[in-house]
This record gives sequence, C-alpha cells and structure tokens, in this order.
Amino acid sequence: MSNDRSYLGTLQDYYARHRALPSYASIGSLLGLKSKSSVAALIARMKLAGYVESTPDRRLAPTKRFFARPIATGFVRAGLPEPIVDDEADAVTLDDYLIERPSQTVLVRVKGDSMIDAGIFDGDLVVVEKQPAAKKGDIVVAIVDNQFTLKRLDLENGRFILRPENKGYPVIRPEGTLEIFGVMVGLVRKL
Repeated sequence: MSNDRSYLGTLQDYYARHRALPSYASIGSLLGLKSKSSVAALIARMKLAGYVESTPDRRLAPTKRFFARPIATGFVRAGLPEPIVDDEADAVTLDDYLIERPSQTVLVRVKGDSMIDAGIFDGDLVVVEKQPAAKKGDIVVAIVDNQFTLKRLDLENGRFILRPENKGYPVIRPEGTLEIFGVMVGLVRKL
C-alpha cells in the first residue's frame, strides 16, 4: 500500500495542475507502470479505497476522499521542540473541517489591517456562513450604511457596535442601518 500512497500523491499533483485525472492509458506512463493489468489493479484498489470513481462515460473522477489531507496523530508544539510520530493518520477535507452549510458559506478576501489583533491579516480568506443574526463577540461581515466590513460584534448602551481588533482604528457606531451578512467560522491563509 505504500506504493499506492505514492501513486495517489502523484495523481493528486497531476489533478492540481490539470484539474482532471489522466486517462487509463496515461496513468501507466505517469506512474511508471508497465502493463495495463497493473494500471487496472491500481485503479481497482483506489476505487475500493474510495479515492476515485468512474463517471457514466467511464472516465476517472476524484471523490471527496481524494482531496482529504492527513491529520498528524500528534500535535506540534509552538513552544519547545518535541518528537512526533509519523503514523498513518485520519484524513479530512478542508470543506468538511471548515464548512458546515455549503449553500450558505462564502470565502471573503480580507483587505486591510483592522483585525490583526484577532489574527486576521490583509490577504487572508475568511470563511463566512451567511446568516442575518449574530451574537455579541462573533466576528462578522456586516453591512454598515451600505458598506461591508469585517469586525467583532459588540454591545454598547444596548446598541450593536462593530469593534476593530487593532487599536489604530475607531469603533464603528452605525449612524444608520447595521445588517449582518454573515459570521466568520474559519480562516485560510497561504504563506
């Protein structure tokens, strides 16, 4: 199965570049498999493991599990170094991990630095679940006087306000309407 993991990795890289899986004929040359029967056996194992499936027109297609990434069995310390074990681990797709309601979830790119003390930086993608209500302390995408902003929802004298997470920015006390577009449920940052 360790060769199969290597083959799966090669197919995942191919998919990332081309947004499609190679044909059966191309898989052999891509993976260095000499015979059609070895390609067929590999594909059968990958189907059985739930990584790929056949479409009605007999092409290969990735399944949800194909995109799952392994989760290390241990933790990595942010303090002093500690050895970790590289065991076979569970896997999760980012969608499963971050998105509970796909039809109500959008990714919003952050522009600016008003939320840096909450660990949200310029260029980050925030995962936002669209909903018209939020509670005090939620980080929300709000519409204030017909403009969108990302801030922490707070209460002041019985009225909702939007609090930045950077002391260089003022609290937003809406003059007119304050509408909640959605609540932040996750963050994606590419380093």
